[in-house]
Amino acid sequence: MSTTGIDGIISGLDTTSIITSLMKLEAQPQTLLSNKKSDAESVLSALQSINVKVASLTSAAKSAADPASWKSYAATSSSSAVTTTAGTTATAGSLTFTVGAVATSQVSLTAAAVDGASLVAQNPPQLTFLKDDGSFVTVSPASNSLADITAAINASDAGVTATKVQVSGGSNPTYRLQFTSTATGTAGSFQLYEGDQAAVEAGTATRLDSTVTTAATDASITLYAGTAAEQTYTQSSNTFTGLMTGVDVSLSSAVAAGTSVTVTVAPNASAVQSLASSLVTNLNTILGDITSFTKSGTSTNSNGDSIITAGTLGGDSAIRNLQSALTQAASYPIDGVSPSKYGISISSDGTFAFDADKFASALASDPDGTASFVQALSARIQTTSDSFSNATTGTLTLKVNAEQSTINDLSDQIANWDIRLASRQETLQKQFTAMEAALSTLQSQGDYITQQINSLNSSN
Repeated sequence: MSTTGIDGIISGLDTTSIITSLMKLEAQPQTLLSNKKSDAESVLSALQSINVKVASLTSAAKSAADPASWKSYAATSSSSAVTTTAGTTATAGSLTFTVGAVATSQVSLTAAAVDGASLVAQNPPQLTFLKDDGSFVTVSPASNSLADITAAINASDAGVTATKVQVSGGSNPTYRLQFTSTATGTAGSFQLYEGDQAAVEAGTATRLDSTVTTAATDASITLYAGTAAEQTYTQSSNTFTGLMTGVDVSLSSAVAAGTSVTVTVAPNASAVQSLASSLVTNLNTILGDITSFTKSGTSTNSNGDSIITAGTLGGDSAIRNLQSALTQAASYPIDGVSPSKYGISISSDGTFAFDADKFASALASDPDGTASFVQALSARIQTTSDSFSNATTGTLTLKVNAEQSTINDLSDQIANWDIRLASRQETLQKQFTAMEAALSTLQSQGDYITQQINSLNSSN
């Protein structure tokens, strides 16, 4: 807090230092309030940190307690050239099929032509695609140049892309236009003619894509080969959506015709295991924070002696209750069965450990029993953690709100003291200024009297 420099010219007093010292004494209650606010802010920060982590545990426990979370399945393929995707509706099972063919897109070429020379007679031309379903798409390029034809086809909705390919060099290189259907399968096949739809239908139009380098083919697989139920499944796409319940199967160009492929769908042990392991991870994070915020420390007092200091939340009963409640919820038996049977155990230091191998073994030998137990354990943990972190009624949430209210009140008191101290400082400055003025008057009067006396003495 600044002061106006009014050091006494008459009194000789260091009034600035005097006012500063007096204001320090006056400000002691505000300093105590500021220290109290700082301590409260540390407590609030610690409570908020723990509360967020408890809420995260509640979320993880809720997920692990939900039976739907345990219906996670993974699909695998016996061939690296065939990929699988399992959705949420997948169920356990296996299917073997033989690959008949992979779906391909049609690729066609025009005859070679010098760029700028007429590939088509008409300028500007009309070009018409005849699609596999008998429909027509007419394209009208700006001119009969290869560039304009390519641009017009690529801008159309013919479902075909065009590319200009140089096929010879020299001073007059030649080019072919390559046309590729955007869709695989015979449904994407096409023929390209010079002329309009009427000319194509009349049979008078000239076909431009005279060479087909890759014919459009459908993908096919044979199910139940060698049995009375043998059936060939054909479609234009290489992805057989829902081939098994909730499972999509995709063929790549690398798979050879005649390849036998087995797709197996089984419980996703990794995903299920993460449900249990995440409980332990979240628990240990909370317990670690509790230990950190309640642990005593040491410091040195004004005499240089070492003293023990309490942790930020060392005396908080709600935190002790949270620690005890979570430990009990995660370690106590359910129907006489300990969580350690499923790989969740409490260590001597009060933290939890997760034995992945033990859990995997239990899951493999008794998947339903393992799921039921961990779901019940998770539900108990969820109930416990929610009672502390619930956004409305949680014990920790209420403490956070109360601590924030305390800090707000302290901030108001500190602000009020700013006003009070500013007023007090102004009063002191006025008082010392008045004192200097009074001393100055007395000194002037004294000087006058002295002059008068000296004048009388000199006249005698």
